[in-house]
Amino acid sequence: MARKRPPRPFKLRDEVCVAFLAPALTAGISGLATHQTALAVAAVTSIGLTSALVATITGVILMRRGAGIQPRRRLLRSLTAGLVAGVIGAAAGLAASGWLSRLSIDLPLSAVLAATIITWRWHGSAANREDFA
Repeated sequence: MARKRPPRPFKLRDEVCVAFLAPALTAGISGLATHQTALAVAAVTSIGLTSALVATITGVILMRRGAGIQPRRRLLRSLTAGLVAGVIGAAAGLAASGWLSRLSIDLPLSAVLAATIITWRWHGSAANREDFA
């Protein structure tokens, strides 16, 4: 029988790198494949950087606030942190939509995706932390 491998420990630096690279590469490849230079440039700037920033904010909130709480409260807290980061990204996107129309889509979408993925990965790595009850 195959053994189930334990989840990896949560390392914020690694998670932020993945949060930057994954959307930047996919959007960049899409921009190049469809000959949309604006999308290829936005992949590295507004899409990738927003994802990295929101992943950092969400990860720091989760790491500071998540230690020593019950699993049910931990899940609620992680979902709240993801929601807060998504709202911040959406507000920034709506505020910037007046001067650059692409940001009204890029910022909220990047923020929500990054917050969701970081929250999911942080919650999944709880078995490696001492605060897992």
